[in-house]
Amino acid sequence: MIDEIKKDASERMDKSISSLQQSLTKLRTGRAHTSLLDHITVEYYGSQVPLNQVANVNVDDSRTLAVSPWEKTMVQPIEKAIMKSDLGLNPVTAGTTIRVPLPPLTEERRKDMIKLVRHEAEGGRIAIRNIRRDALSDIKDLLKEKMIGEDEEHRAHDEVQLITDKHIASIDAVLATKESELMEI
Repeated sequence: MIDEIKKDASERMDKSISSLQQSLTKLRTGRAHTSLLDHITVEYYGSQVPLNQVANVNVDDSRTLAVSPWEKTMVQPIEKAIMKSDLGLNPVTAGTTIRVPLPPLTEERRKDMIKLVRHEAEGGRIAIRNIRRDALSDIKDLLKEKMIGEDEEHRAHDEVQLITDKHIASIDAVLATKESELMEI
C-alpha cells in the first residue's frame, strides 16, 4: 500500500521534471534548434495544428531555421503564427521557404530569460511539493483507517521526503544547466 503511494508520487514527480524540461526547450539560447518552434500552432482548414504537422522545420545554420510548408497556401499562416508567438522572431519569406533568423541575445535579454527560467523552475518545485502533500495525505488516511501503524507512517513520511528531495535536486540541476546555457556567448 505504502509502496504504491511512493511509486505513484515518484512517477508524478518525474512527469513534472520532464514537463519543466519540455517548457525550457522553448526558451531559446544563442543557437538555432528545431524544438524552438514546437509549441507554435497554425490555422489549417479551420483547426489549430502544430507547425511540424504542416511543414518541415530544419536548421539552416547556427542562427537560422528554415520552415518549408507542405502546401503553398500555408506560407502566410505559418509566417503569421511565428510572428505572433512569444519568441519575438521575424520570419522572412523567400518563395515557399520561410527563414527564421535568430537575433543574438543581448545581456539584458539573457537576464530576462534567466528570470523566466527561474520562475519555471519554481513552478516545477511547487508541483513536486504538491505531489508530496498528496502522498502524505494518502499515508495519513491509511493511518486513520488503521491499515498502518504510526511507525510505518513516520517511515513512509521520511521516504516520501527523500523522494521529494531527490526530485527537487533534479530540478535544480536542470535550472543550473539552462542558466549556464543562456549565459554562453
